[in-house]
Amino acid sequence: MAKKTANQYVESSIRVLKGLEPVRERPGMYTRTQDPTHIVQEVIDNAADEALAGYASTIQVTMHADGSISVEDDGRGIPVGLHPEEKEPTVQLVFTRLHAGGKFDKKSGQGAYSFSGGLHGVGVSVTNALSERLEVKVKREGKIHQLTFSNGEVVSRLSARESCPANETGTWVRVWPNPRYFDSPHVSMTELERILRSKAVLLPGIQVVMRFEQASGFSEKKWSYPEGLKSYLEEMTDGRESVIPLFSSARYVEIASDNEGFAEGEGAAWVLSWFEEGPVQGESFVNLIPTTGGGTHDSGLRSGVFEAVKSFIEHHALLPRGVRLQMEDVCSRLQYVLSVRVLDPQFQGQTKEKLTSRDAFKLVAGMVRDPVEFWLNQHADWAKKLSELVIRQAMTRMKSGQKIEKKKGSGVAVLPGKLTDCESDDFEERELFLVEGDSAGGSAKLARNKHAQAILPLRGKVLNTFEVDRDRLFANTEIHDIAVALGVDPHAHDGAPDLSGLRYRRIIIMSDADVDGSHIKVLLLTLFYVHFPLLVEKGHICVATPPLFRIDVAPHGKRPARKLYALDENELLVLEDRLKKEGVKEGHWSVGRFKGLGEMNPDQLWETTMNPETRRVLPVRFREDERQQVSQAFTRLMGKGEAAARREWMELHGLDVEVDV
Repeated sequence: MAKKTANQYVESSIRVLKGLEPVRERPGMYTRTQDPTHIVQEVIDNAADEALAGYASTIQVTMHADGSISVEDDGRGIPVGLHPEEKEPTVQLVFTRLHAGGKFDKKSGQGAYSFSGGLHGVGVSVTNALSERLEVKVKREGKIHQLTFSNGEVVSRLSARESCPANETGTWVRVWPNPRYFDSPHVSMTELERILRSKAVLLPGIQVVMRFEQASGFSEKKWSYPEGLKSYLEEMTDGRESVIPLFSSARYVEIASDNEGFAEGEGAAWVLSWFEEGPVQGESFVNLIPTTGGGTHDSGLRSGVFEAVKSFIEHHALLPRGVRLQMEDVCSRLQYVLSVRVLDPQFQGQTKEKLTSRDAFKLVAGMVRDPVEFWLNQHADWAKKLSELVIRQAMTRMKSGQKIEKKKGSGVAVLPGKLTDCESDDFEERELFLVEGDSAGGSAKLARNKHAQAILPLRGKVLNTFEVDRDRLFANTEIHDIAVALGVDPHAHDGAPDLSGLRYRRIIIMSDADVDGSHIKVLLLTLFYVHFPLLVEKGHICVATPPLFRIDVAPHGKRPARKLYALDENELLVLEDRLKKEGVKEGHWSVGRFKGLGEMNPDQLWETTMNPETRRVLPVRFREDERQQVSQAFTRLMGKGEAAARREWMELHGLDVEVDV
C-alpha cells in the first residue's frame, strides 16, 4: 500500500500553543471581537478594582489622536520586582501570562483584592495579545517604571529612568488595538462612556474622567454621583414620576456565617422604583463589572422584591378573590440598579456579561426581601399605591391570557423543549406518542425506535377543551405544546385548515390502563374531536392499548419461562384458561398488575405497546352518518352544563359499565 504524503497525522501534527499564542489563534474565546472595547474595559476594570479596594481615587481614560487609548489610576501601582517563583518582573507576568494576577487566593486573604470583577486572570494579558503596541508606566517606590510590548512580546524591557515623589503611586497603560482581530477597529464610544459612568456610580467619591486629544489640546467629560445608585437611577428615569419614591438600600455580610456560607463583605446595594408608563429596565453590576446579560443576582433581586410585595399585599388582604400574583406582575414595571459584591464570581464567558454563580441568587434574595418589606410597612400609603399597580398588572395578565398565540421565533414555531423528536424525514413513518407523565415519558424515550417515533410527555390531566374558545387554547401549556409539535393550528369542523405543516402520520395517545389513564384519553380525544377534527377524519389519531396485567409463567415441559400480557381482566381470564389447556398447573404462573406505563421497563413497553409488529393501536374514526350521535355523546359526557344528563345516563346504563375503582 502506498504511503500517504498529505494530511498525515504524526507526532509533528500536534501543535503546542505557548504564551499568548492561544489568544491570537482564537481571540473569540477570550474577548468580544466585534470591536476593541472589551480589551480596553479589561484595563479599566483593573483600575476600578484598585478603587474598590480603597487605594485609588481617580480613574482617567484618554482617547488619543492616533487611535490609541490610555487608562491611568492613582492606585498602588502594579508590583515591579521579580516574582519569587517565576523570576521575572511581576508587571511583565501580568501582561504576558494567562491566569496571572492578584485576584486569586481570595479566601486565604493573601490575594491583592478581596472583591474584584476579574476571576480568570486572563484580562490584560488578552489586551496585550491583541494589541499592536502596549505601553505600561508604573509609579512606585519613588520611580517611574516603564515597559513596552509589541504584539504581546516585550520590545523594551522594564526600566526606571525617571523619578517621582515617593508618595505618588499608580499605573498608566496605553493600548493600540490590532485591527486584524476585530470586525471594527474603533472602540464604541457609547459603550465606553456607559462603562465609565457606571464606575462613577458604583464608586462614590471616585472621580472618573474621559479625555479626548484634539489639535487644540484636550477636552474632557467628568462623572460624579454623590448619592451613588440613587443619583444614577434619577438620571436614567429623566425626572419621570414614579409610583413610589426611589427606595435605595444596601446590606453586606458583617460576620461570615458558616450556615449561610457567605463571606464577610459579600452583599448588595440597590435602588428601586416602579413606573406606570414609559420604558423600564434593570441594570446590574458585579464587583463593578456591568452584567448586561443579567444573571443569578438579577433573579435574586426580583425574587426578594416579589416576596416582599406579595407578603405586604397578602398581610393587608388587598388581593381580590381569584387573582393570583406572579413575579411578572410585581417586576414588569420595576426599574432598578443593583450592585453586588461576590467573593468569587462565576461568569458566562470571559466577557463577563452574565453572572452564573448559584449562591448569588440566595445572597441577593435574602439581602433584599427584609429591607423592602420593612420599607413597605413603614410607608403604607405608598405601599398601597404600589399594590394597586401590581394587582392591575395581574388582572391585565389574566385578561390577556384569553387569547394567546403560539410562541414563535424568526417566524417559525419553536418546538417544545420536552419533545423528543424522531430522525426520519419520511412523513408516512413518523409517529408522535402523547405520553402520560414524565416517568412514562422517560420509559418511552428509552423504548422507542428513535428513527420514526417521537415522544411528548404530558404533565397531569389536559384541560377539558369541549367548551373552550379556540383563542384561549394556548393559555394551557400542554395544549400549546401539542399544537406546536403537530405543526397544525386548531380549526373548526367546517374549516379548511392547512395540513401541509403536519409533522406526523400517526398521533398516538398512550396513557395508563386504569381509570386516570382513561380520563386522560377522553380529554385528549375531546381536544382532537373539537379543535383538530380534520386530523380525526383523516385517520391521524390513534390510541395505544398498553397491558394492565403481566403473567409470568414458569418453565413447563420443553417450554422455557415466558411472559404474557393482558389488556384487561377479560383477557387475563382468557389467557389463564389457555394456560390450563396447555397443561400448566395452577400456581405455576403469577399475575402482576402494572400501576402505570412508568413501571414498565423499556423492553416491555416496546414489546407490548410501541413495536409496530406486536402492538395493538386503535385508529380513532367515525362514520359521517354517526356524526350527530358522536356529537351528542361528547356533549353529554364533557359539557359543563350537562350534569343532569350525565346522572340520568349513569342511572340508565350504570349496570352495563365495568368500572375499575
